[in-house]
Amino acid sequence: MKALITGAGSGIGADIARVLVDEGYEVILVSKGKVKLEKVAKELGEKATAIPMDISSTYNCMDLYNQVKKENIDILINCAGFGLFGEFTDTNIDKELDMIDLNIKALHTLTKLFLKDFVRKDQGYILNVASCAGFMPGPLMATYYATKNYVVSLTKAISFELKKNGSNVSISALCPGPVDTNFNKIAKVEFSLKGLNSMDVAKYAVQKMFDEKLIIIPGFKMKSLINLSKFVPTSMLLNIVYNGQRSKSK
Repeated sequence: MKALITGAGSGIGADIARVLVDEGYEVILVSKGKVKLEKVAKELGEKATAIPMDISSTYNCMDLYNQVKKENIDILINCAGFGLFGEFTDTNIDKELDMIDLNIKALHTLTKLFLKDFVRKDQGYILNVASCAGFMPGPLMATYYATKNYVVSLTKAISFELKKNGSNVSISALCPGPVDTNFNKIAKVEFSLKGLNSMDVAKYAVQKMFDEKLIIIPGFKMKSLINLSKFVPTSMLLNIVYNGQRSKSK
C-alpha cells in the first residue's frame, strides 16, 4: 500500500511517515520546505519519495494529484497547516488568507480528488489532521480555530455519507491538543500544557485510522476537556479559551 502525506517535512506529518514505513508502506512526502523534506525522505530510504510543493495553491493541489494519480494511492494524510496568534483586528490578513488556503482549501481539494478514486475502488483511508481547536471558538486565534472547525465538520459529514452509501472507504479527523512540534514557533505561542510527544501522537493516529475511528483525540486529559466543553455555556467557554490563549502569548 502507498500513502501520500502532506506537511511531511517535520512534526506529526514526518512521524506518521516514519510509522507507515515501519509498517511496510511506501510513502510520498509533500511539503514546501525542500531541504527538510528531502532529509526525511533520505532517512526513510527507498520506500519514500519527496515532492517539494507549496499546496496552499489550488493549482498546485491539482498538479500534485495529477502527478500521483497513477501511483495507486491507498492512504491520504492531510497534515499541512499552520496557526497564527493575535487579536483579529491586529493579525496580518495575508497570513490569515494563506492559512485558509492551506488549512481549508488544500485539504478540501485533495480530500475530494482522492476520495473519488477511493470510492471508485471501494477502499482507502483519509486522515485529516485537525485539532482540539476544531470543537470550539478561539479568541486570539480566531482564524486558526475556525479552519479546524471546518476540518472537523467536513470530515464528519463525509464519513456519514460514506456509511450511508455502504462504502468501505474510511475518513478520520485527528484532533490533538498541544504537541511538541514546530507549530507553536510559527504561531508565536507557548503552550501552558505540556505537549504530547509527536511520535506517540503519530502512532496513535495511524492505529486509530486503521480502526476506522472517526474522531481521534490523543491523550486522556484532552479527551476529558473536549467532552467537558460540550456542557459548558458558550460565554464561559469563550472566556476559558481566551484566558488560555492569552497566557501562552510570547
